[in-house]
Formats: sequence, structure tokens, C-alpha cells
Amino acid sequence: MKTHARAVVVGGGVIGASIAYHLARAGWSDVMLLERDELTAGSTWHAAGLLPLFNMSYATSHIHDYSVKFYKTLEEETGLNAGFSVVGNLRMAQSRERMDEFELYASTAETVGIPYEWLSPDEIRARWPLVRTEDLRGALYHPTDGYINPADVTQAMAKGARQRGVEIHRRCQVDAMRWTGSEWVVSGRRMVEKGGNLLAGEETFEIHAEHVVTATGNHAQRTAQMLGIKFPAIPVEHQYIVTEPDPALVAYREAHGEHPVLRDADAKWYVREERGGWILGPYEEGAPARFEYAVPDSFRADLFPLDLDRIEEEYMSMIHRIPSSETVGLKDDYNGPICYTPDGNPLVGPAPGLRNMWLAEGFSFGITAAGGTGYYLAQMMVEGEAEIDMASLDPKRYGDWMTTEYAARKNEECYAHVYVLHHPDEEREACRPLRTGPAYDAQAASGARFGCVNGWERPNYYAVTFDRSGDDAPDAFAAYGTPLADFSDHDSRSFRRGGWWDFARQEADAIRNGVGLIDATAFAKHVVTGDGATAFLDWFTCNRLPKVGRINLTYALTEAGTTRTEYTIVRQGETRYYLVSAGAWSAYDADYLRKAAEDFSAEHGVPVIVQDVTSQYGVFAIAGPRSRDVLKELIRDADPDTALSNKRFPWLSARQIELGMCPVNAIRVAYTGELGWELHHPIEMQRYLWNALLEAGEKHGMRLVGARAQNWLRQEKSYRAFGTELGRDATPAEAGLDRFIDLDKEFFGKAAMLAKGIRSTCVTLLVDGPDDADPWGREALFDGDTRVGRLTSGGYSVHFGKSIGMGYVTPDRAAPGTALQVMMQGKLWPATVLEDCPYDPTNARIRVDG
Repeated sequence: MKTHARAVVVGGGVIGASIAYHLARAGWSDVMLLERDELTAGSTWHAAGLLPLFNMSYATSHIHDYSVKFYKTLEEETGLNAGFSVVGNLRMAQSRERMDEFELYASTAETVGIPYEWLSPDEIRARWPLVRTEDLRGALYHPTDGYINPADVTQAMAKGARQRGVEIHRRCQVDAMRWTGSEWVVSGRRMVEKGGNLLAGEETFEIHAEHVVTATGNHAQRTAQMLGIKFPAIPVEHQYIVTEPDPALVAYREAHGEHPVLRDADAKWYVREERGGWILGPYEEGAPARFEYAVPDSFRADLFPLDLDRIEEEYMSMIHRIPSSETVGLKDDYNGPICYTPDGNPLVGPAPGLRNMWLAEGFSFGITAAGGTGYYLAQMMVEGEAEIDMASLDPKRYGDWMTTEYAARKNEECYAHVYVLHHPDEEREACRPLRTGPAYDAQAASGARFGCVNGWERPNYYAVTFDRSGDDAPDAFAAYGTPLADFSDHDSRSFRRGGWWDFARQEADAIRNGVGLIDATAFAKHVVTGDGATAFLDWFTCNRLPKVGRINLTYALTEAGTTRTEYTIVRQGETRYYLVSAGAWSAYDADYLRKAAEDFSAEHGVPVIVQDVTSQYGVFAIAGPRSRDVLKELIRDADPDTALSNKRFPWLSARQIELGMCPVNAIRVAYTGELGWELHHPIEMQRYLWNALLEAGEKHGMRLVGARAQNWLRQEKSYRAFGTELGRDATPAEAGLDRFIDLDKEFFGKAAMLAKGIRSTCVTLLVDGPDDADPWGREALFDGDTRVGRLTSGGYSVHFGKSIGMGYVTPDRAAPGTALQVMMQGKLWPATVLEDCPYDPTNARIRVDG
């Protein structure tokens, strides 16, 4: 056993085997894999082996698509049959709304190139007569899908890894991982074999490695404790049962071949053929989380007692859908742990706060994801970045606020939601509210319906009604309105325009024509100080730094030259900077910023201090033509009439002001494209400031506005958003952000950015779509029969009176006026590329004086 390696992979399930294989294939032959028992001894051994391509995530769709294609190549390379049965996958729908979900997925599948077919109930019955179809609306069929033998595919990848130089050691229990400042030391105990399976005892080992990857499955919480970090990978019980042979199925196979995998999403189960019988895998309510702190040492390749009462409804629905199964007996049953995360996506990427430590944890669909995870994670480790944006899987999407209780309850919810309709406007209820600003109760009382961003509650919209019978001046925008206590956010969700849509339209219209107040407290906020702060930020970001009292929008790049983070930088002093970034990514941004600052400080010998102040400051954004009028009511200044004028408070500047008794760091910028300010204030004064703003805004007709209206408005201005238009698969230049790139200076990632050139271009489009739906930002773009790009954002434009979207197209189709089509509801709808910043392109409304 070697004592030094370039990379050590901890965990010998299907994920670990794939990572070891792909690292070796990428050129890292000096790789070791350590497994505590036997390969596949974790969840891999009792997995059903399904390979579902269906996924609403762009990144995960790429991962699953790669796996399905890759597994078909393993036998040729290794000589081992991976047990892949390409039988197809029929995903059935009982309702029109379920078909809406399938149509939205299908447009995402188009962006990845995943093949699929639409089938009617009659077509289903003709091809697969064992399936009852009279209560179905239709189905989505994946002909390249199927199932695989988990043990066989793991062993095939392990053999491929060995052939490329990887050392694989079984019965090696890792007990500690220690960072020395330059390398990792992985230590533990190894069972010594003698005479075949006879054990001669234990011996300790210690391996020095440049990189470590953890793929520890159900043991993720033990891994987290060893590393001194948190991540929410906790197993949940998953049951499935295997029936005796079904004579009708045996006869079907003799005549037609193997039956496809069936999924009745509305009944919450999958079914596949197994030795002439059926495997039923339900995703029922009430499945408990297990091993919340650690897996007992006595639990090896073990199972839990079956709880058939919990899955009775799903079992009966299988009998309804496949009538021939009613008289078939049960042969085997399984109830084992499957690791989950709160959002269902695995944790793949650099570990928070650690160097050269990579996580591959929390895989609820591990067999499907293994191949692609190994491929893209190896790209990240070897090349510095993957070819697709992996941010949606990054372990740092959960911050230190996350607890074991939170992870366990959210993972149980996620399990139960596997087949629940995945509305794009869905907000899941478990563990909420958790992180709230002081104005939360007042907002709820005013009709707010909240979304959850990085644990923070943030108003999505306000469910209110207005009596305008007496309105005559100054216009029709009455303040606040009457909250609709009986309006359900859950019931308003839809794949089309949900019940919340008209509230958001009114809010967007209010900002365009009056004034609105938005809670943006969830923004991530950091203060960077020290003698090296200016030189560091100048190197770390691509735009020139602002002067004292001014602000600039800028971007931190990845090693590959793509966009890693968007920052609004406020320069508060010669060596003091206040950085604002996306609220959903606070831990993600903080980790990257701190590590970069540490490296710069060590290399240059100057102090750079980074402080996370996110929870110290709340943020309200006030915007609209009358926003200045509202603030004049509150500002305490020797000359309040000019305090907010262009001369004293110009656009893209920041000032310390007083609004009543509240000190405010006011930034003159508005994400909506109207005159406006961000009001950064001490969090403990938020309730006072909220009340003061509402009182001052009443006579000016100020409306309370949520995040959904703001998202529509920023698209009218072509404002890119991090996590949609901005990410690690496109450079700032490809995003069309040339005005924020200073090529006269050197900055991190510059050379790589320039070397990439322009592979695709970010554009804004107006869509002549259906009357009852808008794009969500997941749809494919076409030029005739040719797929030419994809949307990354979508919504409705109150200014243009039609659907709007942003996305990426091939550069030759980015010119304003270009006619394209967007796939929505299974059809192609006309879309036209607009000039960048189609609403108020000269920014006259933002700069208006007063």
C-alpha cells in the first residue's frame, strides 16, 4: 500500500469508483481508492439500478445524460458487462398539469439533447397492453433509458480505473483526515487478510495526498465531523418490493422482449421487470431520516425492517395500473438507507473552508449520477472548472446556519416530493420560517407570500386586493391594500400563470409608474479592509475599482475565465470596501473571497481582512419615479430638498444618511431600472425603518413589491442575474458585460477569458407565447429546426405587454431583430432578439433629477 498519492478517493460505491476512473482517464494515474468494506457495500448494493433521465436541473440533466451514454461503453473498454438493459422508460401522467410538467422538462431536455417521445393513452395501450390507460392523459417516453446492475457497473468502472493505474484497497477504514498546510494526511485502519477471507487483524495506515475526494454515501455525517464542517447529506429510508413472476409479463416478454420501466408520477412509484416479476419502488409520505449523526459501526450491508403499511397506497395503485400484478405474490423486500439533501441535488465540488478537499455526497439517484459526476468533478479538479456550470450542486449552497435537525426534516420532505409536481414557482414548507428579518411579521400581516433564499424568508409577492372606487389622485396606486387571508400560495402554483401572477403584474406596474418597496435583506454582504484590500480587489475582479463614495458592478472570475461571482462594490474609504452579492450564494461567495484573500495576502505580504456582515444589515430597495418623494419625507438633512438630488447624491454613488432615527448606508442603484436606492440598515432597526417607510409612502401610493415582480423588471433592462445568466460556464464577455471589464489591467482569469473568445452570446428576447403562460428560463431556443441556445430567465414584461426572457444563443443569431422560436408547452413560439436594455436604454429614468 502506497503512502503517497496525488488524490485519494474515500468510498468504494458507484460514485467513488466513477471518480477514481475519471481522474485516471483525465491523466491523474497516481490515484488511490479506499473502501471500508467491499466495493458496493453501501447503498449501491441494494439500489434498484434505474437510470432516469428526467430532471428539471440543467446541470443534473447533463450529468445523467453523460452517465447513460458512458455506461454503454464500459464493456468494450473493460470486458465486463455492466448489466445495462436499454428497455426505455415510460413516464405516465394522469392529469393535464402533470403533462405541463413533462412539457417543461422536455424543453430542458432539448437544451441537453436528450431524446424523448410523446405517447397518447391509445399508443401506450397498443405498445404495452399490460398497462391500464383509461385514466391517463399521456406519457413521456425515453427510448435510451432503462436500468443497470449497480454492482456490475461499479466493478466495471473499478476495473477500468485499475487498468489506468488506480490502486483500490478494500477494508480500509478512514478515521482521520488532516491538512498540514500543504497536503492531506489520510489515516485509518486496514484489515489484514490471511488465507483468503481469514482476517489476521488490523494495521494502521497513513497516506499523504495532494487532493482528497469523499464519496462516503450514508457515512457523510461522520465524514463531516472528521473534517469539522457541515453539509446536509443524511439518509432516508427507501423501500422497494420484488414480486414473484407474473405470467402475463412472462408471456409479454416472450413475444415482445423486456418490458420498459414504468413511472406513474401521480401515484408516486416506479416499476420495472425483474426475473419475470416486478420491482415496485414507492416514494411515500412518512419515510424517516436515519443515521442523523453517524452510521453505527455494526451497520454494514444491512437493511431496516419493512413497513408495508406505509406503502399500501402505492402498492394498490400498482395493481390498478398493472392489473395482472394483483394475483402475484411477494418474493423479496428491501428497506435501506438512501442519502438525500434538502433540494435533492447532490453535493459536488470543493468543501467549504478547506483546500483540495472535494465532496461527492448526498446522492439520492446515485447510479444515474455516478458516471457524470465522475466526469465533471474530474474536470473541476484537473482543469480548474467543468464545462457546465456546477454551482447548483456546490456544497456551499448551504451555510453554517444549517443544522442536523434542518437537514433531516428537509431530506424527509425531499424524499416525499420525488414525484410531487415540481412547479417552477414551488416553495416547500418544511422547516420554515427559519431565518427572518425583524419586518417578517409585518410583511406577513400585509399579505406577503414568502420564498426561501438560503434559509431567509423573502416576500415573493403580496396577496392583496384594492378598492379603487374612490381613487382620483395622484393615480390608481393605493398603498398596501387589504391582505387576502384565504389566498393559498400552495394552491396558486402552476406551470402556467399561477394565481400569484396578477399580484406580481400589479407590483411591477407600480414600480414602473409609481413607487415600490422591496425587501432585499437576504443579499450577501462582506466588508474587505486592510492595507492590501485595494490591490487585492483590483486583482480579484475584472472592473476598475470605484472611487471613495462611489460604486461599481464587477465580477470575480474562475481559473477558467468564466464568471464565479457578481459583486456590487461600494468604496467606503481608501482601504475599506463593502461588497454586496447574491443572497442565495452567501456561503459560496464568502468561501471563494476568503480563500482568494488569504492567498493574495500570503503571496504579497499585506493584510487583507474579509468580514461577513450579512446578518448585521438588512436591505430595503425603494424604486420608481416617486421613490425620491418618499425618502424626502424621512431624510434628516440641513437641506432635505437637495439631499437626494443628482448633484449631492448622483447615480452609482453611496452616502451615509439618516432616515428618521435610522442610520442608513444608502446606495443609489436599482435592480428594477427605475430611480431608486438600496437602503442598507442595522438589522436591529429594521422594524422601525419599515414602519417609517410605510407611513411616509402612504400618500405617494407606495406598493409593497416581491421578488417575482423585481425579476420581471430586471429582464426589461437586460440585467444579468447570478445563477441564471451568470455562471461558471460563460465568461463575462460572453454575457455581454464588456463595459464592466477593464482590459487595461491584469486580473485573475483574464488570460483564460480572452482565450475562450465568444462561444455564445447573452441576449434578451420578447416572446409571442401562449395567453396563459410565460417562459421560466429553462426552455430551448430554435431557429427553424436547429436548436441554437436556451433561455436562462423568463417572465412577463409589463412595459411591452408580452412574455420576456434572457438566454444564450450562438453568436451569429444574437443580432437585434433576429427571429427565433422558444419551446413552450410542447410547441415553438415566435421570439425576437432585442437591443440590450430594451426598456429605457439611455437610463434617463434612473438618472432623473429632483
